[in-house]
Amino acid sequence: MSASVPPVLVVDDDKNMRLSLKTVLTDEGYEVRAAESAEEALGFLGQEEFLMVITDARLGGMSGYELLGKVHTRWPDLPILMITAYATPKLAVEAIKSGAFDYLAKPFAPEEMLHAVARCAERHKLLHVNATLRERANEVYQLEQIVGDSPGVRELRQMIQTVSPTDARVLILGESGTGKELVAGALHCLSQRRHANYVRINCAAIPETLLESELFGHERGAFTGALKQKAGRVEEADGGSIFLDEIADMSRPLQAKLLRFLEDGTFTRVGGTQELRVDVRLIAATNRDIIDAIRQNEFREDLFHRLNVVQFRLPPLRERSQDVLLLANHFLKHFSQTIKKRAKKFSRSAQQKLMSHHWPGNVRELRNVVERALILETSDEIQAGSLPDFQIETGLRKAAGAHKAVAGQSLDEMMANFERELVTAVLEQNHFSLTRTAEHLKISRHALRYRMQRLNISPEGEGEDEAAAATKEIQP
Repeated sequence: MSASVPPVLVVDDDKNMRLSLKTVLTDEGYEVRAAESAEEALGFLGQEEFLMVITDARLGGMSGYELLGKVHTRWPDLPILMITAYATPKLAVEAIKSGAFDYLAKPFAPEEMLHAVARCAERHKLLHVNATLRERANEVYQLEQIVGDSPGVRELRQMIQTVSPTDARVLILGESGTGKELVAGALHCLSQRRHANYVRINCAAIPETLLESELFGHERGAFTGALKQKAGRVEEADGGSIFLDEIADMSRPLQAKLLRFLEDGTFTRVGGTQELRVDVRLIAATNRDIIDAIRQNEFREDLFHRLNVVQFRLPPLRERSQDVLLLANHFLKHFSQTIKKRAKKFSRSAQQKLMSHHWPGNVRELRNVVERALILETSDEIQAGSLPDFQIETGLRKAAGAHKAVAGQSLDEMMANFERELVTAVLEQNHFSLTRTAEHLKISRHALRYRMQRLNISPEGEGEDEAAAATKEIQP
């Protein structure tokens, strides 16, 4: 408990009472500071943050009620528990009116006090979570966060700049880990709605039975546990933008209600009859094959057309292999500052290993790999040994024969992707040996290196492989 909440301040001029309260609280895992006077307590409060104050009503010098008034004035959100041996209804009312959140009469069971402290601890955690969520909600997304110099990424940034100022609905398609949330955030932050709320909902992370209430709110008594009226996230986003991630995982009945909302911005809360209206810009995303979902009757075609005003298709990392090292160095710089490690670059063998991997987890996987490597590395540069062997990750790769045509890609692009994945798979199977890979593919090493350079897999083979090949070539 003490590891997650600030200490409790106990104020009592009775030494035995101070020790008793401190022992009870410490045994429950709380950190405790003890003061024998109100004046000493004010000194503590000016030096550090506290979970709450537990004070006796009668103290030598300044009384507990005077302390209560001063604390409530200077730290109005700090809970104070008043304890007294002279409890009367009048004093209890006075204490609560003065700002005390609770009032205990001596003698009291330790459980009564611990229950009050636990309430404060829970309140503190909820406030902390709420502050974190608000900070994330106000997070600023910039185009510079979309790192890459490949033609696809440059075109993506340009399209974001073009579409952002409009109120057009946007559908973002792409595999998991390709940066759909970054694109959605940039669309909001570069829009005319950037000063209003930006609300994000992961449709796959919220149970189907609760998602409608989360989106549109509910009335009191609408279902078990609905003790009061609750506004939905679309109301929170009024005037701003709402991002529905993994929208293809939304149930069809809720898709129908979303379709109606998209038509004119009107909705009713769960259990309600009053029609409400908001002005929001909707941005949606999914990592599923949306056409396949429509064919399987899991996603409404009319909703797809309603959402698909502007479509972004984010390329997987394997289709922008020239950005791998650029991204890796970006993450290395970021984590070097947060982890405070001295490694500043990747060794040649580490670069070879990064360029040869298929990256089924895309940019998110690369970010995790760089963080792991920096934690494990002990030298001035990241070595190949600090990178994972990618055995499990390689198993996540889709079978080469399972490729599907991707909208917007030409036959040459699809053939190049197929060839890149095939060559990369054989390289990994042969532990990145160019000689063995060329033999496996039944082509010359020169032809293999040419294909690797053309496909941006790796410009050169590993040093030992090169040396062995050179020796083999000069032997009679």
